[in-house]
Formats: sequence, structure tokens, C-alpha cells
Amino acid sequence: MDHRAVAIIPCSDIDASVAFYALLGFAVVGDFGEYRILADGRGWHLHLTLTPGWPPHIEANPFGLYLYVDDVDAVADRVRDRIIERGAPHRKPWGTYEFAVSDPSGLLVRIGRILDPA
Repeated sequence: MDHRAVAIIPCSDIDASVAFYALLGFAVVGDFGEYRILADGRGWHLHLTLTPGWPPHIEANPFGLYLYVDDVDAVADRVRDRIIERGAPHRKPWGTYEFAVSDPSGLLVRIGRILDPA
């Protein structure tokens, strides 16, 4: 088995978070009530845990998540109205093609791919 890291994400409304991540391509593969396991069938995995009152203010969520995908535009099309940066996705100076959205608990989610060196 390859090494893998999986984020455990606290959320104040687990159903809203599941619906948000479904837009990105995730499906629930394990439902334990206040703890849900999500995957996209191609390598993305997330665990959501219900954490009432998290974060105290949505703007105070200091965490982020980066999801790598081949077809950035296809994912962007599913969440176009939620993209934070105008005109994204686009090329970034650090060599990625990406965009960003916020989940219902204010977690920054960047979706992108590494570009071939020009």
C-alpha cells in the first residue's frame, strides 16, 4: 500500500459539509452519524467529524486543504458560484493551475494541478 495522508476535518454542520464536498466529487463511503468518511474513488479521502460551535467565527478557521486533480476546470464548473478569486482557475506563480473555495465551516479548499515547467 502506498503512503497516504487523510485529513480529519471538524465541521459544525456535517450534512452541509457532506453536500459541499459532494459538489467537489466526494461520496460518503462510511456513515457513523457524527463522523463520516468520504472518497472520490480516485484517491481523494476525507473524514468529517461533527464539532458543534467550530469555528467560533467562520472567518477564524485557520485551516486549509489542497486537492490535486487532473481536470481542474471540470471541478471548477461544479462550484463556479463559490470560487473565491475572480477569474479562477488560473495559473499561479508557484507553478499550479488552481482555484479556491470555502467549505461551510470556513475551511479554505484549493483545487489544482501542477503545471509542466514552461
